Amino acid sequence: MRAQNRLEPFAHRCRVYYEDTDAGGVVYYVNYLKFMERARTERLRELGFAQSALAGENLLFVVHSSEARYHAPARLDDELLISAQVTELNRASLRFKQQVWRAADTTLLCEGQFLVACVRADSFKPRAIPEALRTAFADVSGAGKHLEQEIKRGS
Repeated sequence: MRAQNRLEPFAHRCRVYYEDTDAGGVVYYVNYLKFMERARTERLRELGFAQSALAGENLLFVVHSSEARYHAPARLDDELLISAQVTELNRASLRFKQQVWRAADTTLLCEGQFLVACVRADSFKPRAIPEALRTAFADVSGAGKHLEQEIKRGS
């Protein structure tokens, strides 16, 4: 199912801390993956689903594969905006497109795609995404596709 809708874009805000930077004073490359993970988790939370509650229902989301492209560095104290847009919704997986922007000057810093699988917590075997989650993701799957324009407009 290809994603599409007209909802407001989702963006998680976070700040770059000293622990996020490397010896050169810039965000260490792997930390962008952490920022994007947090945005996916916050997206779930915004939809009314906490990871802890899902685990109690024998459901986990695990990253099957990822790809990232780095455009510019983030530095200590930068405020970041991280999108988490569902671009593909399948029976037991989701594909997210994510972008990390510096809020102050609307510079695109990093972008990536993540295939996230739905699995049973007790066995790590694939399981269907429950209907309530499917509906929630289908309703917001296009949200964020205009995030770049919103950021550049200063919204």
